[in-house]
Amino acid sequence: MSAAPGKRVRWLYGNWLWPLLCGVLVGLGLRLIFSADAGNPYTPMLISFLLLAPFLVGMVAVYVVERQARKGWGFHFGMGALANAFFVAGTLVMGLEGAICAIVALPLFAVIGAFGGLCMGLICRLTRRPSHSLYGVALLPLVLGALENPHPQGRIERIERQVFIAASPETVWRQLMTADAIRPDEVDTAWTYRIGVPKPLAGIVRQTPTGLVRDVRMGKGIHFQQMSSDWQPQRYVKWQYHFDADSVPAGALDDHVRIGGEYFDLLDTAYTLTPRDGGTQLAMRLDYRVSTAFDWYAAPLGRWLLGGQSETLLSFYRRRAEAGHRPAAPPPG
Repeated sequence: MSAAPGKRVRWLYGNWLWPLLCGVLVGLGLRLIFSADAGNPYTPMLISFLLLAPFLVGMVAVYVVERQARKGWGFHFGMGALANAFFVAGTLVMGLEGAICAIVALPLFAVIGAFGGLCMGLICRLTRRPSHSLYGVALLPLVLGALENPHPQGRIERIERQVFIAASPETVWRQLMTADAIRPDEVDTAWTYRIGVPKPLAGIVRQTPTGLVRDVRMGKGIHFQQMSSDWQPQRYVKWQYHFDADSVPAGALDDHVRIGGEYFDLLDTAYTLTPRDGGTQLAMRLDYRVSTAFDWYAAPLGRWLLGGQSETLLSFYRRRAEAGHRPAAPPPG
């Protein structure tokens, strides 16, 4: 026998649907307020949004539940996390965020939202008017978003990886200089590409009067150059990045992770080839900038993602060199 319509509506209202909807709507409303461009007040990359928005979403969802029936701590924790999962999904549906930012933000938002739910549950047990606390937390991001410094200082990070290749330095150098026709399956182990960063297609080097120039092509129309005036054939090369105005087409990368933008930039990459018995030791060093108000989260995440990407690229060069891949164009040097 099915439940009466009134009971079914009350179950949805008090347990899942209505609380989730309320939390998501509050979060999306706050995201619309925090929609300014990088470097301005009320940009979504501020701590006042990234910490307080998911916390508030979790609080709102649990507050709505607690108005109907007392729930346990596990329910509060799960409701806060789930409300934020739907909140992040909502930003994707509305086109407020791209897939890369959403995937990166989801774990942080879920954890903060879960603690927001727990906090609201505790407030509901300690006070007769929990709405006062809720209103206070709702005002905080609006006030702090106008006061917070939108220009974080940033930090320079370095990734270092190496791999042994059972091939001569000459063979490895050839692969470094002319990486052509890169197949998706050759680089798909890197999480940077799995979460939506376009995969590399080719990197072809040409020699100019001022040095080496590497023309890099990636998916979604991304193209840029790596330039070097510091290299020793079959021993060492250091690349510096150059991006034109049209290097990254609109929509190819999320604005918040755009290379050369307010929050992230690639500085240089160096490769060192050292002859060893039976092959070559290939070492890679990548320097990049992270400039966010939450580097305590962004910097370790960047080290993990870019470290994995560096290992994938070294493995790519190792496989091609050991397989004796012959590039279509002769390499310089």
